[in-house]
Amino acid sequence: MWKIGDTEIHGQVVLGPMAGITTAAYREFMRPFGIALAYTEMISDCGLIYGNEETFSYLKKGKGDRPLALQLFGGSKETLLQAIEILEQSGAEYDFLDINLGCPVPKVTRAGSGSAWLKRLDELEEMMRAVTEKSSRPVTAKIRLGWDDSSINFHETIKVLEKSNVKMVALHLRTRSALYSGDVDYHVAENLQLQMKIPLVISGDIFTYEKAKEALDITKATAVMVARGALGNPGLIRQINQIIEDKKVDSPVSLKTQIEYMRVFSRLLIEEKGELVAVRQLRGLLPKFLNGYPGMKPYKAMIVNSIVCFKDIEAILEQISKSS
Repeated sequence: MWKIGDTEIHGQVVLGPMAGITTAAYREFMRPFGIALAYTEMISDCGLIYGNEETFSYLKKGKGDRPLALQLFGGSKETLLQAIEILEQSGAEYDFLDINLGCPVPKVTRAGSGSAWLKRLDELEEMMRAVTEKSSRPVTAKIRLGWDDSSINFHETIKVLEKSNVKMVALHLRTRSALYSGDVDYHVAENLQLQMKIPLVISGDIFTYEKAKEALDITKATAVMVARGALGNPGLIRQINQIIEDKKVDSPVSLKTQIEYMRVFSRLLIEEKGELVAVRQLRGLLPKFLNGYPGMKPYKAMIVNSIVCFKDIEAILEQISKSS
């Protein structure tokens, strides 16, 4: 057990935010595997200010979806403070306000948001102080090593955040310019938690339980963040918890079990988004559940190219069951 502010977190595996993926349905699906804390998708401050319907849909929470960090991004102190006021009045249920200071995507950084803040530490301190004063919930932040290899400044950024009364930092071990390419080196942040006053969550290339253990051992982080590694592989969360607790680690699940996971997740997403929107998203997500199982290439193609409703999904899953 550890704390963010005064809130207890039970477990050391955090589900990271992913645009278009960490919906309320996805979080509800993933929770039973042992998620200690989850994040919403990134929420635009301007989207809230201008009343964008899709932006407000990100505030939904699923069944048992706590503790939850609501992740906000924006390029100026003024718009972020406006957005926080809207959130406070919206009735949204969340435990922490997370400020995204790490998103590397150009359309985000061009507007001064995400990891663009890592180039403006003086301005960042002023903004984060204002945010922590404004928010009624504890404030956390997600960062990267720096803007590029010539400006790695995560130590300085963390000090700024600690001074600004931020209660937890999640660090992705790549620079902004690296985007999601190349291997991360956990030794860059060796023993980093021991140098900090607040909890550290470590992120980057957590695709196996061995990597999760390595990241925790080297950085001494309080928790590990899993994002792309658990897409279609929810059992990874359980495996990481088991290795942390020095228990026997489960073998990869059977194809039959994966098929059932696909069915459960599809139903949850359809319930949240409606069949038309959900099926569009499922075309990209469901094939990931079939990775690593032999003979699945034709079925992945069928999912991507031919599903238009839940009945189509059921029919393909039935075909896979009969073939295996």
